[in-house]
Amino acid sequence: MGGKWRLEGWDTFEGASYSLAGEYATRALAVAAARKRLGGLERTQPSTSSGGQGLGGIQDRVFIIHPDGQRERA
Repeated sequence: MGGKWRLEGWDTFEGASYSLAGEYATRALAVAAARKRLGGLERTQPSTSSGGQGLGGIQDRVFIIHPDGQRERA
């Protein structure tokens, strides 16, 4: 499948999406970038104070956007 993969952030506190820089040629590269971004969120919004990625947590989310526009939570 052609096209680029990309990432999108979701600010759970504000309830709004935001763009994340980068385009990726494959899903594997997008997943690796998303994991790196999640690691950064863990440093800036630690699970111990934000509630993390779990239910009720306010740590930002990261989504992988497929070339066809489908969104997948990282």
